[in-house]
Amino acid sequence: MKILSLDTATESATCAILDDEKLLGEITFNYKKQHSVITMPMIEYLLKSLHLSIKDIDGFVVSKGPGSFTGLRIGAATIKGLSQGTGKPFVSVSSLDALAGAMAYTNGIICPILDALRDNVYTSLYKFEQGNLKQILEHSAISLKELLEIIRNKNEDVCFIGDCTDKFRDEILSQIPNARFAPASLNVVRASCIGEIGISLLKAGICEDIYSFAPIYLRKSQAEREYERRTSCNKDE
Repeated sequence: MKILSLDTATESATCAILDDEKLLGEITFNYKKQHSVITMPMIEYLLKSLHLSIKDIDGFVVSKGPGSFTGLRIGAATIKGLSQGTGKPFVSVSSLDALAGAMAYTNGIICPILDALRDNVYTSLYKFEQGNLKQILEHSAISLKELLEIIRNKNEDVCFIGDCTDKFRDEILSQIPNARFAPASLNVVRASCIGEIGISLLKAGICEDIYSFAPIYLRKSQAEREYERRTSCNKDE
């Protein structure tokens, strides 16, 4: 089974093609957020480089977030279009699950963190038990302070991974001195990791509905928050 996976949920944009357990190719850009411009050319270049056409793809995998609202919509629209145009199924995988999966067989807690701005993070907690990834905290958008308190209360070794580990490294170490950090090369969400999880779902017959699928946002958009703030102020006047 050949699948094409795509993630545009964060600052990086990445796509990959896998053939069962084999990674055939992957492209990742982590320089400026220009997803609307590079996504389709990136997919087309990868297919051409592997001497494949979109008809050779048996299914699609897309990141369902959390992450950038605009980025998530670009990824979802792209994969929905490819799925509908080819008649091939697609599934979605959380960016957080993919980051945790990149740290397979790590001892202790795995804590992916993605920047949600204003000292907040998108996060979840995982452990590998008997070779399987187990989620022990649901996908959340919370303050870094609250997350660190949750982790301290668990009193276990922890490894952080994600696009804002460097940004928050000093604060994390001030609260959890023995915290470990993933290599910088793993802090970017990889389409290959999303694809590896997604291909097992597709093989199990799981697929998304093209009309009802929606990404995981976890919090309201800035426009929605600003609208609520303005309407609340108008009511108070």
